[in-house]
Amino acid sequence: MEGGRFLPAIFVGVTVSIGISVVISALIATLLTLTSLTENSVSWVMIAFAFIALFIGGFIAGGRAGMRGWLAGALTALLFSGIVLAISYLGYNEVVSVKQLLLFAGYVGISSLGGMIGVNLSHANN
Repeated sequence: MEGGRFLPAIFVGVTVSIGISVVISALIATLLTLTSLTENSVSWVMIAFAFIALFIGGFIAGGRAGMRGWLAGALTALLFSGIVLAISYLGYNEVVSVKQLLLFAGYVGISSLGGMIGVNLSHANN
């Protein structure tokens, strides 16, 4: 495995996923502030956007890695999940719940799928 392209691809995928998540979170926070929506009413929307962000991050990671897209996507999701876990535990003193573990497993699956598609599309363009 060529580490010269693989590890930077994972970091780019994580950065893109975090960037998309931050922008969407800011938009949803603005909506929550300016409208009568509640956090409970947008929770599924936030989860859906997290999956989309991780699919895109895995897609980019797989495409940039050029090989083993499933692994690039999975590592992208694991690093993203580790960051989220660290923020929730250290910043908000929340323990890991079963729901979070299921979400993290879903993140790994969707990001791996994105990585597989990304690596195959990157080879089709070459």
